[in-house]
Amino acid sequence: MNKSLISILIATFFVSTVIISCKEPSAGKDVTKTNESDTTNYLLKGKAIATETQKQLAKNLTEAITKGGTEYAIQFCNIQALPLTDSMAKQLNANIKRVSDQPRNINNSANEKEMAYIQSIKSAIEKGETANPQVTSSDNEVIGYYPIITNSLCLQCHGNKNTDITKESQNKIASLYPSDKATGYSINQLRGIWVINMKKVSKN
Repeated sequence: MNKSLISILIATFFVSTVIISCKEPSAGKDVTKTNESDTTNYLLKGKAIATETQKQLAKNLTEAITKGGTEYAIQFCNIQALPLTDSMAKQLNANIKRVSDQPRNINNSANEKEMAYIQSIKSAIEKGETANPQVTSSDNEVIGYYPIITNSLCLQCHGNKNTDITKESQNKIASLYPSDKATGYSINQLRGIWVINMKKVSKN
């Protein structure tokens, strides 16, 4: 597959991942005890932030693949993914991070609350249920959780080492991420989640 086609597929995947994974808001047992309108507003606000951040990462990743192929893109992610996310957080006035129970970068490890949400989504997917986003609340902030679901394209870096990931890509991953846990995925599994911390807007 040529680089230009790969670039188009990458862009399509990364832009669509958040949109597909983040379904319409659904109230669950852990959703904040605010009214339904507030819950919906924060769910949609967080989704918009996650989607815009994903678009920017996709744009830069596409350029990296076009320039140097998959191995170059892996190196790009190692250097630029976190700074780009931080930059978008400042621009969108929110705290933004991607976390996983199987992180590639140790800085993307899920904490206890995030892990609980991840496990609930994995259970929902196994049962054939919808992987709904969720919000929780404290006095000053609302936290939104948004699933990132794998498709065939992610498997070139996160799939089976014997069938999906080239030796060259494996070597690059091993050199940059010696503690990598982010392989062995198949299609329609939970790769990780977006976590969006939003300041609560007071109503006067």
